[in-house]
Amino acid sequence: MDAETVHRRRWAILGVMSMSLIIVMLNNVTLNVALPELSKDLKADNTELQWILDAYALVFGGLLLVMGALGDRFGRKGALQIGLLLVATASALTATYATTSGEVIAARAVMGIGAALVMPATLSVVVVVFPPEERGKAVGIWAAMAGIGAPIGLLVGGWAVENYDWQMVFWINVPIIALALLLGMVLVPKSKDNQERPLDPVGAFLSTGALVSILYAIIEAPSHGWTSPETIGVAALGLLFTLVFIRWERRVEHPMLPIEFFSSPGFSMGLVAIMLAFFVMFSFMFTQMLHFQLVRGHGALDAALRFLPLPLGLMPAAANSDRLVAKFGSSRVVSTGLTLVALGMILFTTVTIDTEYIQIAVTFFLLGFGMGLTMAPSTTLVMDSIPADKAGVGSATNDASREIGGALGIAIGGSVLNEYYQRSLQIPEGLGVPDSILRESFPAAIRIGGDMVSQGNMLGAELIQSAQLAFVDGMIASAWVGAIIALTNAILVWRYMPSRAIYEDE
Repeated sequence: MDAETVHRRRWAILGVMSMSLIIVMLNNVTLNVALPELSKDLKADNTELQWILDAYALVFGGLLLVMGALGDRFGRKGALQIGLLLVATASALTATYATTSGEVIAARAVMGIGAALVMPATLSVVVVVFPPEERGKAVGIWAAMAGIGAPIGLLVGGWAVENYDWQMVFWINVPIIALALLLGMVLVPKSKDNQERPLDPVGAFLSTGALVSILYAIIEAPSHGWTSPETIGVAALGLLFTLVFIRWERRVEHPMLPIEFFSSPGFSMGLVAIMLAFFVMFSFMFTQMLHFQLVRGHGALDAALRFLPLPLGLMPAAANSDRLVAKFGSSRVVSTGLTLVALGMILFTTVTIDTEYIQIAVTFFLLGFGMGLTMAPSTTLVMDSIPADKAGVGSATNDASREIGGALGIAIGGSVLNEYYQRSLQIPEGLGVPDSILRESFPAAIRIGGDMVSQGNMLGAELIQSAQLAFVDGMIASAWVGAIIALTNAILVWRYMPSRAIYEDE
C-alpha cells in the first residue's frame, strides 16, 4: 500500500483501530456483572470467580511488552489480526462449550494473550499512519476509545445478562471482531521496524516475569493481605525481575525496551500521569457498581447506564485536547485535567444514601472530562518521545502503565472501602449469623438481610440499613484517596512534565 493511499485512508484506519481497541478494553469488565449467573450456572466458588476476572488482566498486562516488541519486529498488522482471531476463537468456544469454571478461566487467559497483541498494535499503527501535525488529534481519539471501553463494557455486560445469559457476554465479541478483521485486511497497511533488529528473548522473559509478579501481587493483595508473606514475596520477586530487566536492557546490544527512554521527561511523566489517572478512574468505577446495585437497588443494566456521564465528558475532551495542548502546552492541560478529577472526587465525598443522582452524575462528568484532558496529551507525549520503529514497545509501555494503575486503583480503593466498612458496620443483636461473614462481605450482608426480610424477620432490614451506611462510609474514604492521588498527580505534572516531547522523529 503506497503512502498516498495510506494518508487518504488514515481516518478510516483510525476507526478500525478504535473498534479493535474497544474490544480489548470492554473485555476487562464485561464479566463483572455476569459473576452471579456464572457462579450459579458453573457452581464456581469465590476464588474461581476471582480468577475468571483476573486471568484476562494478568496475562494481558504481563505480555504487553513482549507482544509490542513482536509487533515491531514482525509486523503490527499481523499482530493485530492474530490477536483479534485469538479473542474471537476463545470467545466463541467458551460460549458454545464451556461447562466448568476452569474452562472459562483458560479461555480468559487465551483472550488475554490476544488482547496483548491487539492493544499495542492499535496505537503504534495510529502513530505510524498519521503525520506529526495530526497525531495529537488521532491519539486523542484513540485515548477516548480506551477511556470509554470500560463503561461500554459494563453496559454490554448488563444488557447481555439481563436479556440473555452469561454466554452472550462472549458471543458479542465475535461479530464485532469479524467486522474489524475484514476492514483491517482491506484498510490497515503493513508496518514494522525496518532495521529488523534481533529479538531480545532474555528481556522478554524478564519483563513478563516483572509485570506478571507485580500485577499478581496487586490483584491478590486484598484477599491475602497487604502484609502477608505471599503478597510481600511476590511483590519482591516482581521488584527483582524489574531490577534485573533494567540491568540487562542497559547491557544488551539490541534491547527490547531501551532504558534511556525513561530519561525523557515526556516519556516518564506521561506514563506516571496515565498510571495514576487510571488508579483513580478504576477505583471509582469499582465502588460505583456496588453502590448503584446494592445501595440504590438498581439492576445491572440500570447501574451501568448511570455511568454514561463519564464517557460523555471524556470523549469530547480527549478528541479536542490537541487544540488546547497547541495553545497551552501538555503540562498545563494535563494538570488541569487531573485537578478536575480531584474536584470530582472531592464533590463525591459529600454523597449520602439519599443524595440525588444528578450530583453523582456531575462527579462522573467531571471525572470523564478530566480524564480526557489527561489521557490524550499524556499518551501523545509518550509516543512523540520515542522513535517510530519502537512504536509497538512504546505503546505497550503506555498500556502497561494503564493496567498497573487500574489494578492498583481497584486493589487499594477496594481495601480502603473494606477497612472502613468493617469499622463502621453495626450488627444488630440476635441475628444468629457469624459477624465475620457480615464484615468480610458487603454483598453477603445485603443478601442475608434480604433473606431475613423475606422470612418476616425485621432484623434483616436493620442489617441492610447498617451495611449500606457502612458501605457509604467506605466509599467516601476511597473517594478521598482518589482525590489525594489526583491532586498529587496534578502537582507532579505541573512541575515536571514538559510542554512538548524532546525527541523529534525526523
